[in-house]
Amino acid sequence: MENVIENIKSRRSARRYTKQQINEDNLNIILECGRHAPSGGNSQSWHFTVIQNQDILLKLNQYVKLAFEKLKIDENTYKSIRAGKNLSAKDEYSFYYNAPTLIIVSNDSNYSNAMADSACALENMLLAANYLGLGACWINQLTWFDKDENVRKVLEELGIPNNYRVCGSMSLGYKDGPKSRGKVIKENTVTIIK
Repeated sequence: MENVIENIKSRRSARRYTKQQINEDNLNIILECGRHAPSGGNSQSWHFTVIQNQDILLKLNQYVKLAFEKLKIDENTYKSIRAGKNLSAKDEYSFYYNAPTLIIVSNDSNYSNAMADSACALENMLLAANYLGLGACWINQLTWFDKDENVRKVLEELGIPNNYRVCGSMSLGYKDGPKSRGKVIKENTVTIIK
């Protein structure tokens, strides 16, 4: 029990990776943990697409950069989208932080619990990666640009059905650099009523 709780509390987002690819056994464990996540009515309607082909990752990255370029923002735009637009203008920008693996979780657009179920699957995989000593980070850009013509074309080429939307994705690999700092937990986010 203590190991489970410590794994949850020690998980941090990794944004720097080595070029070394993760091994197949660890990848299969992570995917299996995603498949064991809860889903509404046990629907399990999610689909996991694993990309380890660097040419495809670079192509997706280029299309994400183009989507950001076309995007109109203002002061009311979600701050991470504003920050992403600014970062995407740099030559070295990589929405997946140059990780050797990207896992995309998509789900049926007509299924009302698609986002919740997919988020559960992603969290299971993030925790499994942490347990295995790997780095991982939740990635939003493919969710934001799921309907962009160029991004959508690549997603469909990867086997994601037209009626499925990207609910989230995660970068995955061996961490590069120092261990992440401790997380500051916000106060006043819990109310207990007895």
